Amino acid sequence: MLAGGHRDEASALRREVELLRTALATKESELAVVKVERDKLRRAYEQLKEQVELLRRRIFQARAERVDVTQLEIEFAETKQKLDAIVQQVAETAGLSELLPDNDPPESGRRPRPNRSGRRDLRDEDLPEERIEIPDPALEGKAKRIGFEESCRRSYRRGGAIRLVVARVKYKNEVVTERASGDVVDEVDEHGRKTGFQIITAPMPKELFKRGLLAPSLIAHILASKYRFGIPFHRLSEMLRADGCPVDDSVMCRYAEDAGNTFGCIVDAMAKEAKEDAFCLSTDATGVCIQPEPVKGGPRGACRKGHFFVVLADQDHIFFEYQPKHTSKAVCEMFRGFGGYIQADAHCIYDALYRGEARDPGETPPKEVGCWSHARRRAWEAATVAKDPAAREALLRMHKLFELEAQWAALPPRRRHELRQLLARPLLDDFFAWAKTRYEGLKAVRGLAATAFGYVVRQEQALRRYLDDGRLRMTNNHSERAVRPIAVGRRAWFFFGSDDHATAAANLFSLIASCQLHGIDAELYLRDIIRVLPYWPRDRYLELAPKYWSLTLGRLDPKQLEPELGDIAVPAPLPRAAKQEISPD
Repeated sequence: MLAGGHRDEASALRREVELLRTALATKESELAVVKVERDKLRRAYEQLKEQVELLRRRIFQARAERVDVTQLEIEFAETKQKLDAIVQQVAETAGLSELLPDNDPPESGRRPRPNRSGRRDLRDEDLPEERIEIPDPALEGKAKRIGFEESCRRSYRRGGAIRLVVARVKYKNEVVTERASGDVVDEVDEHGRKTGFQIITAPMPKELFKRGLLAPSLIAHILASKYRFGIPFHRLSEMLRADGCPVDDSVMCRYAEDAGNTFGCIVDAMAKEAKEDAFCLSTDATGVCIQPEPVKGGPRGACRKGHFFVVLADQDHIFFEYQPKHTSKAVCEMFRGFGGYIQADAHCIYDALYRGEARDPGETPPKEVGCWSHARRRAWEAATVAKDPAAREALLRMHKLFELEAQWAALPPRRRHELRQLLARPLLDDFFAWAKTRYEGLKAVRGLAATAFGYVVRQEQALRRYLDDGRLRMTNNHSERAVRPIAVGRRAWFFFGSDDHATAAANLFSLIASCQLHGIDAELYLRDIIRVLPYWPRDRYLELAPKYWSLTLGRLDPKQLEPELGDIAVPAPLPRAAKQEISPD
């Protein structure tokens, strides 16, 4: 019985052990699931933490992507030595040692500022001058004057509006008549003959805005104040009222819309030439609010979003285009027919261009040029927010590329192209090989570091494209700077009244930005265009573009152009050879 009891007890213990093992296996499987969930939540927490830190930096801290290059060089000394060795070896082989950058940075890690000594000489500035002589009351009239001790200060004299009187000459034209007719006034002279006279007023010359309240100079001042300096119409109205020239903001709105729509013929001519002749079109976009149309019998709805695209055509034109939708269809319509280089960010709406959807079948699609500033920005975010060491090393490698490019900025495009092939290409090959290796270990984990390296790997061909030609730029920063007036100005004027208003504003932005590109006073340009446009032939609007305005202005009669009103004699067409002379290489 004892032996049998032991067997029963052993059997019970074995069953209990099996149950415990089953329970343990169950708990282990549950624990594994919990660990997976925990790791998933931890990764989500880390991602959210990175996003919060990134947003906090964007909102509350300076947006400049500054980094201490000296610290990076110390931290990644081996990488720096490798990059310097690559450049040194290639440069010495090609006999270009004199073009190597100085590898000894200043102690502060920043570029040294130029030394300035003494006070700025204001006599070098092109300003009207007024003179104030200050005598000594105790010595004046008693001692002999031997000269002056002069110093200069900036002063300001308030300008303002004027009243422009348009005096049309009236004529008395005597005629002989037998009976009263029309506007002829009958009289009988001293000899008993029946005579008459007719009063004739000189006709008004052609005007862009007929019977308008504002003269061209004030219209140009209003347009330049808003679309160059971002002053909203209601504030500008108060400023003019303080100067004794009250103009309602509603009047300004109507003039701005009419002028913008009218100037569209010049902008269209600029865009047509850009699509036909430009080497590279650089573009960027920003959003604006569009006021909805009022609903009869109901409240006004919320503003909807529209988009302004800026397009830079080499160093010739800058033109803006408003699109209600930020879509591939809108982009294809903008660039339809263009087959050169297009530089933009990596937004998916541009992919249709590179597939050739804006070109006829059989034609070569445009080539994509990437932006290294976008790549650097993602690496900077991963380095400063996520504290990723690989992202910090990426910043050092990109800095070497930017350093070489800055040294070659003043060289001719052909020479810059040669140096890029010799020195920049080996660095790019090494960089992308290294970046692909790092990305393989980050693909499975989402985060800022994976985003930074994923962007570089996916955009490799576009980022290498600037090696194709010395005229191509390494970054698209020039487009972002061109669209900045809209991004800054919308803080003051908030929204556009409709799609038509936004289209008119785009034309004004285009002309003013192109004036700045060519060093032309935008306000004087708009004033002269308002005077000239009513007389100008329709097939020659390109001659009024800022690129050609200096040549066109030199062929106009300044005596005819100086008054606010009057006839304008249109010169002969601008020779094609003259247009080609001002085109960049």
